[in-house]
Amino acid sequence: MSNQEILYSVENRVATLTLNRPDKLNAWTRVMEAEVREAMQEAAADDNVRVIVLTGAGRGFCAGADMSLLQSVVERRVHPLPAGTPPADNGRLASARADFQRQYSYFPAVGKPVIAAVNGPCVGLGLVIAMFCDLRFASQDAKFGTAFARRGLIAEYGLAWLLPRIVGHANALDVLLSARIFDSQEALRIGLVNRVLPAAEFAAGVNAYARELADSVSPRSTRVIKRQVYEAMFQSLAEALDTATEEMRASLECEDFKEGVAHFVEKRAPAFTGR
Repeated sequence: MSNQEILYSVENRVATLTLNRPDKLNAWTRVMEAEVREAMQEAAADDNVRVIVLTGAGRGFCAGADMSLLQSVVERRVHPLPAGTPPADNGRLASARADFQRQYSYFPAVGKPVIAAVNGPCVGLGLVIAMFCDLRFASQDAKFGTAFARRGLIAEYGLAWLLPRIVGHANALDVLLSARIFDSQEALRIGLVNRVLPAAEFAAGVNAYARELADSVSPRSTRVIKRQVYEAMFQSLAEALDTATEEMRASLECEDFKEGVAHFVEKRAPAFTGR
């Protein structure tokens, strides 16, 4: 895969996608959007990948949509980014519910944990991208904000649906209405991020967690659990219980369950296959 605006690498079963416009704080472009989607598809299809980390090069995670795109809206009256549904060739993501096949909402359809490693400013569209990841780790230097209301815009790309589910109704309204910038400790307090790590230890800390997932847990289990959690957003409790019963029956017959018992009894490292 040849990229212009991202870097992609796989090591120790962890795929790392790095937004690579450091001189622009990794401001989002059409090219970057297409390359991130292609890389996510590649990681989803690669049996050698068990965890995906999305981060930014240099000092920033993503400072939002590139201002040249926003300026083009003012001058030419066009939308800065493509809207609507994703391309028809949707690979392994095609089996997901329609809600998780849209422009940015496809991250939950990737059957592997996606970790946003927020190393710096995470604003506007950059915050949207981070919120659609499964987990968010922040450097102590990271800053967050929506920016939309201060640009005459609204809660974009489903953030009005997603953000209250993560940080609660009142916190979501505060973040969206004020469009203020806040630090990583406040992000941790309201539940927007899972962990805050010292800047000097950030990359190593994120990698250690990703490696733990890649090495120690069943990829089949993570795939099914992730699907359960996101599907439960649309289910009643009874429906979620029924799904859990069906999935438990299937898991008791899978190879990873047998290996999960065997490695515990034999006191050795697991050798999960994902089957």
